[in-house]
Amino acid sequence: MRLALVLMGGGARAAYQAGALQALASIAREVAPAQRASPFTVVCGTSAGAINATSIASHADDFARGAERLVDVWSGMRANHVYRTDWPGVVGAGARWLAAMTFGWAARRSPRALFDNAPLAKLLHEALSFHRIDQMLGSRALHALSVTALSYSSGRHLTFYQASEPIHAWRRAQRTARMVELTPAHLLASSAIPYVFPAVPLEIDGRHEYFGDGSVRQIAPLSPAIHFGADRILVIGAATPRPEVPAVELQDSYPSLAQIGQQVLASVFLDAIGADIERIEHVNRMVLQLPHAVEPESGWRHVDVLAIAPSERIELIAARHLKRLPLTVRGLLGAVGGNRASGASFASYLLFESEFTSELIELGRRDALARRDEVAAWIEQAGASGHAGR
Repeated sequence: MRLALVLMGGGARAAYQAGALQALASIAREVAPAQRASPFTVVCGTSAGAINATSIASHADDFARGAERLVDVWSGMRANHVYRTDWPGVVGAGARWLAAMTFGWAARRSPRALFDNAPLAKLLHEALSFHRIDQMLGSRALHALSVTALSYSSGRHLTFYQASEPIHAWRRAQRTARMVELTPAHLLASSAIPYVFPAVPLEIDGRHEYFGDGSVRQIAPLSPAIHFGADRILVIGAATPRPEVPAVELQDSYPSLAQIGQQVLASVFLDAIGADIERIEHVNRMVLQLPHAVEPESGWRHVDVLAIAPSERIELIAARHLKRLPLTVRGLLGAVGGNRASGASFASYLLFESEFTSELIELGRRDALARRDEVAAWIEQAGASGHAGR
C-alpha cells in the first residue's frame, strides 16, 4: 500500500499545513514508535504547498524532524522574508501599476506584480535541502516528489517531478509531466500567485516559458499522486470551504478590489480540490461495480482520499492580525480595500507574520489530531503491507 501526501496552495495560509504535518508525525510515532521514516512515500505540492512538500520530502527519513523544521520556519515568518516590504520596493511597484493604468502605452516599464518576492528565493536557498531529495529517493524513504506550475506561455500545467524509479510521464489535455532535478525556481514558479508575485521563467525544450501559480486552472490536483501509484491520498488544504454569509454581513456598498480578489483566489485555491475529490469518489463507485477480472484492464482502480482542512474561517483569524503587516504593505492593500475586515481574506494570503502563522499552525495541529483514528488506521495498514509500498 502506497500513501501519498498532497499539499495545496494558499500563500501565508499554508502555515496551517505545518501544524497538521507536525500532528501527523506525532500520530505516526504513536502507531510505530521504532519507525522514523515518513509513511508518505509520495509527496505532491502546488503553490505554497509545493514549498512545504519539498521541505517534508527532503526529510522523508525522519518525519518528525522534517515537520519540526517546517514549523520552525513558519512560526518565525515575517513578510519581509517573502517579499520586499521596504518603501522603495513597495512604492516602486505601486507606481508602476499606477503609471500603467493612467498612461497605458506611454509607461516606460510594465508592472509585473504587486510585490517583489526576491526574499523568498533567498529563503528557499537557505531553508530547504534540495540535495537531500536524491538521498531520500536513493534510500527508498521517498518514492516521488512533484511540484505543479502553470505555463502562462502555453497554457499547460506541468508537473515537475523526481522519482526513485522511471515513471511513465503522462500527458493529458493541457496537463503533462516532466522528470527534472527540482530547484528553487520550480517552487517560485508554482507559488507565484497571479498579479501578486511575478511569473518565473523555466527552460522547457530549449526555450523559456513563464510559469505561475500551479493552482490556477488546475482541474486534477490529485492526478500526480495517482500516477505515482498511490492507493490512499491524504490532502491538506489551506482554505476553508466557503460558508454561507449571514445576512448581517451583507453590504450594500460596491465590493472593493480586495473583496473581488478574494473570491477569485478562493476559486483558485479551493474549488479544484473539492471537485477532484468528488470525481475520485465517483470513479470508486464505478470500480465497485466492475467484475474483478475486468478491473485491471479498465485502467481504473480504487483510491481512498482523506482531506484535512481548516475548521475555522481563516479570514476571521487574519482580520485580527492585519495590523501586524508592515505599514508599507498595509498602505498598498488599503488602496484596494485589503486593510479592512471585509478584505481580510485577500490579505490573508500575504500575511506572512508570525502571530498569524503561529495561530494557523496550532489550528492545523488541532484539526489533524481530530482525525487521529482515521490517520492512524491508514498508517498502521500501510506498515502491515510493507511500510507504505517501499
